[in-house]
Amino acid sequence: MTAQERDLFRDLPPRGVILFARNIKDPSQLSDLIAELKAILSPGAVLMVDQEGGRVARLKPPHWPALQPAGSLRTAEEAFAHGRALGQMVRQAGFNCTAAPVLDIRVPGASDVVGDRAITGDAAAVAHLGGEIARGIMAEDVLPVMKHLPGHGRALVDSHVALPSVAVLTDDDLLPFIANNKLPWAMTAHVVYEQYDPLNPGTLSLIVIQHLIRERIGFKGVLVSDDLAMGALSGTPAERAVRALEAGCDIALYCPGDFEDNRAVLEAL
Repeated sequence: MTAQERDLFRDLPPRGVILFARNIKDPSQLSDLIAELKAILSPGAVLMVDQEGGRVARLKPPHWPALQPAGSLRTAEEAFAHGRALGQMVRQAGFNCTAAPVLDIRVPGASDVVGDRAITGDAAAVAHLGGEIARGIMAEDVLPVMKHLPGHGRALVDSHVALPSVAVLTDDDLLPFIANNKLPWAMTAHVVYEQYDPLNPGTLSLIVIQHLIRERIGFKGVLVSDDLAMGALSGTPAERAVRALEAGCDIALYCPGDFEDNRAVLEAL
């Protein structure tokens, strides 16, 4: 961390931090960084990593083992073991939260931004195996974050690049989230759901968050936005963060390392 970042976190402490591959060199360096963060942040701050297994991995070989993608899991035993291995890796590295599991269903012809990150196209199997992954993660005293509510699997466009629009969400899209609505944390999707709110992406939509996520899905836990720097959204970083919280997100997640943008977001909140 720079001296500027240390001062910012002391003056305007965030709810937590998320680290990416750019922040991680090796176990020793990561341990020092996390110790420094813990000394500055509030007690109980969230230390998150975006670690799913497969192609979404910030803890990588040669220092950490590669985990299979969720799309290769077939049984409850495999899913629980996967979650436990993931949770153990994350906990031993110093984190207390990981952005997994993905509970989107795999839809043929959709953007491969989800692809093999999704367990399967069978909603009941996603619900069951995804729940087992989360249970395995929690067995290691790590917070899982199910994603991306209320469903990203049907999107034809990668929300990292542009704003996807989904005409109709089906019961299959919602089933995995409803079945796991007692999980502690969840993440939104930057997708326009035309049947609910044709004007705003889910992350910034009071209708989607309150009516669909909170009421229909029944999720009452901590709702964190997907990365507000993604290409799907418009406006300044601070504007995006304010809108996400106004819509009903509990935490605004802003992932780039730009100091001025980070400061603007924290000052706005």
